[in-house]
Order: sequence, then structure tokens, then C-alpha cells
Amino acid sequence: MVALPRAVRTADAGTTVAGIGDWVDSAPLRDLVACFGGRWPTGDLGAVLAGLDEFSARHWDFRAGRERPDAREPDLDPVTAGRARAAAIALGMVRPLPPARPRYAHLVVLGGLAHACLRRVAYAADLLRRGLRVTGELAVLGSYRPLSDVERRTLAEAGVTGCDTEVDALDAAVRWTFDVAGPDAEDGLDAGHPHHSWSSRTYRISGRPPVRVLAAPSSEPERRRAHTADTQRFWAGHVDLAGGDQVLLVTAPIYVPFQHCDALRTLAVPHGCGVDTVGVDPTRPDVARLPEPTLTPGRYLQETRSAIRSMRTLHTALA
Repeated sequence: MVALPRAVRTADAGTTVAGIGDWVDSAPLRDLVACFGGRWPTGDLGAVLAGLDEFSARHWDFRAGRERPDAREPDLDPVTAGRARAAAIALGMVRPLPPARPRYAHLVVLGGLAHACLRRVAYAADLLRRGLRVTGELAVLGSYRPLSDVERRTLAEAGVTGCDTEVDALDAAVRWTFDVAGPDAEDGLDAGHPHHSWSSRTYRISGRPPVRVLAAPSSEPERRRAHTADTQRFWAGHVDLAGGDQVLLVTAPIYVPFQHCDALRTLAVPHGCGVDTVGVDPTRPDVARLPEPTLTPGRYLQETRSAIRSMRTLHTALA
């Protein structure tokens, strides 16, 4: 499996840049570009990343600005589909890895589609039950993105009702997973528009770190909803994130490369903290009983593009 870039202090950013280069220049990604008839970009790392961004926009962008569930599925022949999955495995987007450390300052669950909200919170709870030590808080990060009808049905089938937004689903997942009735503290701002509004709900659970469910505003509210980097940056403003702190992020395996690099840019670079990112292990009992959509070759190609773009943005920030 190709290693992801490591978080290091900004003064030694060359190590992170080298990690970006190793991932981007890996044989699986080169093979994937060749599979779609592409020529490998020339020049320095910035030029290669720009070339791969442009290439992936032409060949692997099936969203075209839409939300992930609305992306079209490409019609790939069996050989190309197999190579797309093989590349995804090698690039760390399929098989989950356990946390690298037994102890972290903070455990952060990233939001997503409704089924992902349930699965990721359940996996975070599973990690805590199995002895992962967290000295700070369990943070569950999302936004006021409206849920689709399909997402509401998914939640209802799992026994979760009354959710209209992503942060509603995350909050319900916390109450459902940890068997708590309501938050012990609440804060927020209702700005009259979901792109400007934010909220924070904190749960105090015996024997567990404090659990904070946070909905972030968008950093570009006139253009879009809050995305992953917005939620990470907003959370960092709500905790005493110190240099040397180790943060563990939980997401789905397919999103590990791109969300890890987002976290390096939004957390590690400005705050000097360490970041590890893990995908949910679907074999864990509390996770296996929750719904999960089938991942397709098109989805893997789309998120390979997301990883390239995230690494390009990280490289720019470091340079």
C-alpha cells in the first residue's frame, strides 16, 4: 500500500512534500493514468500535480459539481474497472488500517452521507471500547447540508428518524450509539441561512471523553455549503489544539487519502499537530449491521481525483 504524506512541523515541510511526491509518482497512479490513455505530466511536483488535476477533470470527474450521490457511473469495460479497483487498493482507498497509536489528544469523526454518519460514529465508539485512549474530546464534524429522500429512508431503515440535515444525522448517531438523551451544553448561531449558521452540542458520557457535535459554516457561503476542510478548520478554532498533539480522523476508507491531506493543510500546517487518518473497518460488529452502499469503479476514480486535488492544495500551502 502506498504511504500517505506525514504531518511534520512547518519548518520541516520538505518531508511532507516528499510524501506527496511519493504518493503521486507511485506505480499504481501511473498505471491508472496510462490505462486512460494519458501521458505522465512533466516538470516539478507542482506541474505534475497541475497536470494530473487537469487529466482527472477530463477522465474521472463524474460529479461535475453535483453531490456525490448524484454522480454518474461511467461505462467501463471489465479490464479498466478491474485496474481502477486495483489502483484504489494500492493507494489505500479500500482496506482499512487500524490506528497507528494507542493514544491521541483528540478523536475526530468526519461527517458524510447519512449511512456514513451512523457507521463512523459507531466505529469511533468501537475504538474507544477496545481501549483507544483519548485525552481531549471526540469531535463529530458536519454541516447543515440537507439530507436527500434516499438518506432519510436509509436512516429510517436503521431506526433513526427526525433528521433533516447532515448534522442532525450525526447528532442522532451520537445519541443512538452512546445511548444518551440530549446534550449537556449547546451553542451556535442561526444566521437564517445554512451556509452561514453553526452549532455545537456537547455530551458528557461517563467513562468516555466529551463528545462535541459541530456544524460548521461555509468559508465561501455565497458559493457553496461547508465542506470537509471548513469543518476541520472550524473545529480547530473551538479546541486548544497544541503543537505536538496527535489527532486521529475517522472516515470511510475510500476518502482516507483526500481527507487526510485536507487535515494536514487545515490542522497540521497551522497548528503543528500530528494527524493520522483511518477508514471504518466494516468487519466490526456494530458497523457491519449498518447499511453501506456498494462502491463502484467510478466512485474509486472520482475519489482518486479528490486525492490529487487535495494533495495539490496541500502542496501549494506548503510551498
